[in-house]
Amino acid sequence: MNILKVSFTNKKGQQLVGRLELPLDQKPHNYAIFAHCFTCTKNLIAVKNVGRALTNSGFGVLRFDFTGLGESEGDFENTNFSGNVNDLVEAADFLARDYKAPTLLIGHSLGGAAAIFAAEKLPSIKAVAVINSPSNPSHVLHLLKDSKAEINKHGKAKVNLGGIDFTIKKQFLDDLENKPLTEIVKTFGKALLILHSPQDKTVEIKNAEEIYKAAHHPKSFVSLDGVDHLLSNKEDSNYVGMVIAGWASRYVNIPRADQVISKSKVAASLDGGDIFTTYLKLGDHHFIADEPTNFGGNNFGPSPYEFLSAGLAACTAMTIQMYARRKTWEIENVVVHINYSREHAVDCEFCEEDSAKIDTFTREIQLKGELTEKQKEKLLQIADKCPVHKTLHAKAQIITSLKIM
Repeated sequence: MNILKVSFTNKKGQQLVGRLELPLDQKPHNYAIFAHCFTCTKNLIAVKNVGRALTNSGFGVLRFDFTGLGESEGDFENTNFSGNVNDLVEAADFLARDYKAPTLLIGHSLGGAAAIFAAEKLPSIKAVAVINSPSNPSHVLHLLKDSKAEINKHGKAKVNLGGIDFTIKKQFLDDLENKPLTEIVKTFGKALLILHSPQDKTVEIKNAEEIYKAAHHPKSFVSLDGVDHLLSNKEDSNYVGMVIAGWASRYVNIPRADQVISKSKVAASLDGGDIFTTYLKLGDHHFIADEPTNFGGNNFGPSPYEFLSAGLAACTAMTIQMYARRKTWEIENVVVHINYSREHAVDCEFCEEDSAKIDTFTREIQLKGELTEKQKEKLLQIADKCPVHKTLHAKAQIITSLKIM
């Protein structure tokens, strides 16, 4: 993963800190924001796992700490549910300003309720997924137990949640009790996915039923059978991320990867703004070529010389196995390692000049099988007869024509 530490400010000028995870092999087709659960942080393992499953599907995912939690500034005791909603709106504004407006919101537990309220304020959001979320924000009051009476009496109280002490003020309770979530989803206008565990003891499954009944289509429900409230099992959180990614692809715009259309067996296409990221058609298959980041590329695919080396490696392995089969020699496996001595991006700066450098391919062949020394020596000779080897060793001609489109 490509993980960036990011920060932005909330409406009170306090700095909120997050992590923006980007795909390794492409630019994000869409951006998503993850809203963590009540008193949790962005570093909850389930948050990371869900986000990374989405990143593997091409999404850029922002997870951040709400005001007063984790690395973010502010005092938790002075926050409320509305503040969490505003933090999500500020996070979306940050992405829109510095990257691209988000299209997907994901919320866990109370963060799911906050995601629904925030989505109503964000036109760019097309889809919302909520995980083990309450149908009314005030549902979390049962976590406070006897502290609620003390909060109402004294205006605030210290409560222990998940082994950590938090100070909760009465304004937090009042704010929770004045948020009609089911009324919001009736006129939502966004695709909604509800994921909930029937065994959730913190937020009962009836909450999912209430949200689903109140919402209008498009809406979907996925039962997370056997999953606990915090998605503690890595397999469960990975599954949730993959489900959300697949579901969201129906409602957000995912541009088809540029595919080169050509009558030629091999073709390449590179737009002016893509620097080195080049789309290839190799026979009936499509690939991406690029350059490493230290040469100014995005490293989304192999470099041209790596493709060339790959051709030599594949051809060598095929030729050796084909010859061995003909001779009925048992070779379980052939591995060919290729190293090329020059970097393409450096050469290209001077590609209009004749180069005195020698193109050097270092090839190491590993064979697994019962072979005599004489057989090994013969196979080494056969490797040099691989067609790509011959092409690289011979003087080739390239006939070029230019066509203006």
